[in-house]
Amino acid sequence: MKTKRHINPAAGLRGDIVIPGDKSVSHRSVIFAAQAEGTTRITNFLPAADTRATADIMRALGTEINEEGKTLVVEGRGMRGFTEPAGVLDCGNSGTSMRLLAGLLSARPFFSVLAGDASLTKRPMRRVTAPLREMGATIQGRDGGQYPPLAISGGNLTGITYDLPISSAQVKSAILLAGMLAGGETRVSEPAPSRDHTERMMAYLDIPLAREGSYLVLEPVERYRARDIEVVGDISSAAFFIVAALITKDSEITIRNVGMNPGRTGIIEALVAMGADIAVENEREISGEPAADLTVRSSELSGTDIGGAIIPRMIDEIPVFCVAAAAARGTTTVRDAGELAVKESNRIKTTCANLRALGGKAEDRPDGMIVDGTGGLPGGGVASFGDHRTAMSAAVAGLASDKGVTVADLDCVGTSFPSFFDLLDSVTIS
Repeated sequence: MKTKRHINPAAGLRGDIVIPGDKSVSHRSVIFAAQAEGTTRITNFLPAADTRATADIMRALGTEINEEGKTLVVEGRGMRGFTEPAGVLDCGNSGTSMRLLAGLLSARPFFSVLAGDASLTKRPMRRVTAPLREMGATIQGRDGGQYPPLAISGGNLTGITYDLPISSAQVKSAILLAGMLAGGETRVSEPAPSRDHTERMMAYLDIPLAREGSYLVLEPVERYRARDIEVVGDISSAAFFIVAALITKDSEITIRNVGMNPGRTGIIEALVAMGADIAVENEREISGEPAADLTVRSSELSGTDIGGAIIPRMIDEIPVFCVAAAAARGTTTVRDAGELAVKESNRIKTTCANLRALGGKAEDRPDGMIVDGTGGLPGGGVASFGDHRTAMSAAVAGLASDKGVTVADLDCVGTSFPSFFDLLDSVTIS
């Protein structure tokens, strides 16, 4: 049965919380642990549907993975230890799983099929299949490899020089994962920096990856040793609580161990530009990733314009950023964000539709949106569109609304943040 919930207006948010592990880092941690030699303990692994899909696929390739609470114990197979899977590899709703594992499997000398749910089957894959085919992989899919499922016959790859037409951490990572077992040098560049979790994890594991000008340069990798990994808190998950505290009166919360990767902190910069009171404290490094504690207080926000290089650094947070824009005073314009149209939903259209349903003013455009902030939202009822970030953004809007917000179809929240509502309840003052 599909779930529904009414989020009442809050009198404030108060508390000191820890956000679950970063989804992007969790995916990569189990992939790299499975290729290592030796045992890896991954602490604070995100136990969500998307990351479990990646772990289950590594199991299907012959990797022994045991769970001890939120810790995964991974027995590495080495670079050449994977075995051909007996069945179809199910990525569920996870585009990260499909794109990264397409790279990994393209380098393996066996046949595999990557499939997913109805939503993932509609998401484009040609950006990742094109360079992998150029490296020598045989990949078939619907519409010439544009859409899943993807059937991959891998092995015998050759390194390439590839300039990404659009910045994408997932495509970049897929090429690097394939390049680890390709013959010769693999070189990758992108027009603007995207999140660099893969590069940081490779450095943490002493996998030689060089930078020459705008290019990442990778030689073939024969082996590397396992090393325990602690996953930092997910800034994308933290963003919902950051915005909730900013737009709900009489709020002050502290969020611990938040990942502060420079490729992900665009949301902080954009909110500060609107007048947000966000204090960054106790900066440190956790398993190669920068982290900090954030203290957030209620703030009077003003409209702003965002576009260009900041967009890849906050692409997943734009739906909840638009909730902040609706609660601000003045107009906010989001440009250069056409990538939102091919996420779990068309987040340009679904974000604007929900804001309008809640009494806000939002205009969708091909590459973004215009939100006219009026200082708050009346409230009402909205759908999640099967998109976890759309659902949680609507819940945040409810806290600062006049009459509350009812969100339908909340099962999707489990793909990235199963404990979202429990954690939200723990800091909400009725």
